[in-house]
Amino acid sequence: MSTNAPPGTHLRDLIEPELPSLIELRRDLHAHPELLYQERRTSGVVVRELAAIGLAHKPGLAGGTGVLGHLPATGGAQGPSVALRADMDALPIDERTGTPYASTNPGVMHACGHDGHTAMLIGAARVLKKLDRRPNPVTFIFQPAEEGGAGAERMCDDGALRGAGAGGLGTPVGRIYGQHGWPDYELGVVGTRPGPLLAATDEFDAVIHGRQAHAAYPHQGADPIVALGAIITALQSIVSRNVGPLDSVVVTVGQVNAGVAHNVIPSGASLGGTIRTLTPETRSLARERVRAIIGGVAEAHGCRAEITEREGYPVTYNDEGEAARFFGVADEALGRERVVRVEHPTMGGEDFSFYGRHVPACFAVLGVRAPGAPSWPLLHQAEYDFNDDAMGLGIEMLCRMALSEG
Repeated sequence: MSTNAPPGTHLRDLIEPELPSLIELRRDLHAHPELLYQERRTSGVVVRELAAIGLAHKPGLAGGTGVLGHLPATGGAQGPSVALRADMDALPIDERTGTPYASTNPGVMHACGHDGHTAMLIGAARVLKKLDRRPNPVTFIFQPAEEGGAGAERMCDDGALRGAGAGGLGTPVGRIYGQHGWPDYELGVVGTRPGPLLAATDEFDAVIHGRQAHAAYPHQGADPIVALGAIITALQSIVSRNVGPLDSVVVTVGQVNAGVAHNVIPSGASLGGTIRTLTPETRSLARERVRAIIGGVAEAHGCRAEITEREGYPVTYNDEGEAARFFGVADEALGRERVVRVEHPTMGGEDFSFYGRHVPACFAVLGVRAPGAPSWPLLHQAEYDFNDDAMGLGIEMLCRMALSEG
């Protein structure tokens, strides 16, 4: 397996002149965030940029806002494509960054850095187009709705990986890479791990049906609030008593609703939560135990539970060979001291996982925390802003993965 960029190419020399306009573009995207499946302006910017580069492109995927771009290899033969992916959607959060380019869309902001991801992939397309030698065709995937909408799944369903004639562009994709700005790591650092990197994400809701009564006479009713409290406590026994101590599972109740007055036991109460797991076996066990505990504890309190489940994203699983390729490319380009072998998976989720169901995939993290900073706003916080100083390295890694051979 070769990890060298083609002879005579100097990626950093090609990237540097592009950065000022890419930073301007990133900040424009930041100022105009759009929620999942509403990324019409963002999609239009992507199409404009791909057309300016001279890339074949295809808009209108995944419900209308997904975009593909394709760049053929420079040789005559066109083998399987290498795909690079960016997500485009924002979050329903009121921004508190105080930047001059802060969101102009009240209640919506780029709090997860997807503006940076999109700008970096456009940058990679610009740089790769300039190279005299590209050993691989490259497919650029700009997808909507990563934040809970499974946009990646819809891109796959629409044929983004299948090539021309089957919904996509160019030759079918043979492998795919993505990256995410990561506040835990300093600028200049990249990292990943083979196997599971991010968790599967499932959700559940439950309505607890009781019997209404006056608060002074609780024996005349069936209190769904007491049942709900017992359920929340009991759900934590899944982690402490049903799953091995070296396995990983999270069961979090993040939403509770009940009651209309201080002196009324209501007829119903509700809760909602998430289950995060790293293996199919634990995923199945945790979901079964959530159902059993909610139903059983409600019944023990004289109530009845109505449970709704939603299957979320699969585990984001890095192919062993592609993770090894990433480490080889990154070590050579940056030096091993700047490449982190991530020890443990994180229990966050990513719909990049859907691509890995079809082709070998590797997802990596890109440091965005300023060197020496004691802390940095976390993802999904109102103060978070993608660090433009990370853009050059992010583009370089995308390009190097696209150029890797073997």
